[in-house]
Amino acid sequence: MCQVDEEYNGQLEHRVTPRGCFKEYFIHKFRAMLGKNRVIFPGEKVLLAVSGGPASSSMLSQVQEGLSRDAPKKLRFVPGIIYIDEGGASGQSMEERERAVAQLESVFRATNYHYHIVHLEQVLSLPSSVLEAGSSATEKPQTGSSYKAAVDQFIQTKKNQHPDFSVENAQSHLSSLSMQKVENGVTSPITPEHTQALQRLFASVRTLTAKEDLLYTLRQHLILHTARTQGYTKVMMGDSCSRLAIKLLSNISLGRGASLATDTGFSDPRYGDVVIVRPMRDYSSKEIAYYNRMFDIPSVFIPGLDTKAQDKASIQHLTESFVTKLQTDFPSTVSTIYRTSEKLHTACPPQNTNTQPFAKCLLCVCALDTKLGESHCQCTKTASHHRNVLYSLNKSKSFCTEIKTVDLKSLLCYSCRLTIKDMVSERTSITSHYS
Repeated sequence: MCQVDEEYNGQLEHRVTPRGCFKEYFIHKFRAMLGKNRVIFPGEKVLLAVSGGPASSSMLSQVQEGLSRDAPKKLRFVPGIIYIDEGGASGQSMEERERAVAQLESVFRATNYHYHIVHLEQVLSLPSSVLEAGSSATEKPQTGSSYKAAVDQFIQTKKNQHPDFSVENAQSHLSSLSMQKVENGVTSPITPEHTQALQRLFASVRTLTAKEDLLYTLRQHLILHTARTQGYTKVMMGDSCSRLAIKLLSNISLGRGASLATDTGFSDPRYGDVVIVRPMRDYSSKEIAYYNRMFDIPSVFIPGLDTKAQDKASIQHLTESFVTKLQTDFPSTVSTIYRTSEKLHTACPPQNTNTQPFAKCLLCVCALDTKLGESHCQCTKTASHHRNVLYSLNKSKSFCTEIKTVDLKSLLCYSCRLTIKDMVSERTSITSHYS
């Protein structure tokens, strides 16, 4: 794994072991990814999306490492953790879900970070504002000078409050912020009625491809809502290089080619006030597996929609099987696909004070990639009034009649249209529009 000591024939002053060298390399790559992009500013609240899998668990470990008192250059943000319990969609019993939550809670408590356990059923009661892009105070590109100015301003503010404040105890102060005792746990309890409503929603979707796409969208909505209500401005995802390579190919097959740059890039600013970042995107799944095994990083296996499914059960699962098998015979497959994604950029129309902001999909909030009809402007004006219909399962006939007056299809991107078309239940949200 490491040939440093062999190349120098033992002439190093401090003998480097392969284990220690790999750990330094792994930690440096994480810190370098954050330092190179400089998206996270000092004092910001950052929400870590942890699913219990190897990649997100390793990301949590790297944040702990960066905030520890022994770190040479401590991270300067205040972390929190969120876990989305998706057992209601994948058919898990309540006992299995409680067991998984208990295992993850033991891991979260050990970090002393504020954490949130959110059930997927809560997506049915989200406010309509979750689908609206918030106003961002960081819309202009962040340069190195602006980042340095933010660091200096943070230190100067603390010096004014505490005359004996220095850079060292500023970093220590930020570390202690995440160690304060705060209220943790499940945000709100769920009822059997909520679980049954969620199961009816997913039962109305015919294909596993559409179910996985819908699950991803609802998960993003819950994370976004929690970040906004709890004051987080950044969300860290644990997407690895291998996962992003699979996501790139599957998204092309799903018709999401127009949003590939934001779906696979380091930062995703589509939501405006909350930016999604992917600091694990330079790590392969093999590197993460080695690191977790060597340094006993805990992870929890939780079955999902595609667990034990056949390769051809969905487009996402088939793409994963294809890339994984190809990687076995050609080790440069993942890196080639991943490097291609780094060259992608989203082409946006020029904006000025006189033009309207470009339209976005009502579900995934990406830029619309379909032709806009003449009635699109009128639909956009009334969209905010009807956004909550996306989570409505048992509305009155009069309400459904009112919804038909709005051409919801014109408010969705091509891929989300395909997902909605796969919904067959007459009492499921917005499907009456396509019947």
